[in-house]
Amino acid sequence: MRKLKKCLNWLLHRLARSVPGASLRVLLHRWRGVQIGSNVFIGDEAYLENNYPECIQIGDNVQIGIRTIIMAHLRGPGRVVIENDAYIGPNCVIAAAHGRTIKIGAGAVIGALSAITTDVPPRALIRSAPHEQVAAVRQPLATAGSYQEFLRGLAPLARKATENCVHRNAADQSE
Repeated sequence: MRKLKKCLNWLLHRLARSVPGASLRVLLHRWRGVQIGSNVFIGDEAYLENNYPECIQIGDNVQIGIRTIIMAHLRGPGRVVIENDAYIGPNCVIAAAHGRTIKIGAGAVIGALSAITTDVPPRALIRSAPHEQVAAVRQPLATAGSYQEFLRGLAPLARKATENCVHRNAADQSE
């Protein structure tokens, strides 16, 4: 019986990722066991936890962008809770580790390409960090014998002092 349930979950997940129409995607994910509120949009190719769909809870009026990945397991089941009115941009990754709950607060906005592994407060705007090189690779990961070998081959770069990129408010500009 467990294998049949797993196969059905896999089939529904595959369908939900590719069928046209957000309302049909929501319905298929509900059948899989994802807890989904009302008026939810799930974009094309969004990946919602395949092994533990019951570990994802999505509130009302949530929008999840195209190709977003929501995983509720890293080395065992965790939990992802997306509260009401949250917006998850395209190509985001939200990942909860074993025994942990990641909560996206009500009204939060997660910008495109963001990786979320900790709670996001309500009504927070999160953007993906600008990329920066932090090390030189002497042993490519693709050809390393182990992850530890890759790590030993990294040469950290000296941290550069960065300029303050915060825009000054109108009061500061009048000086």
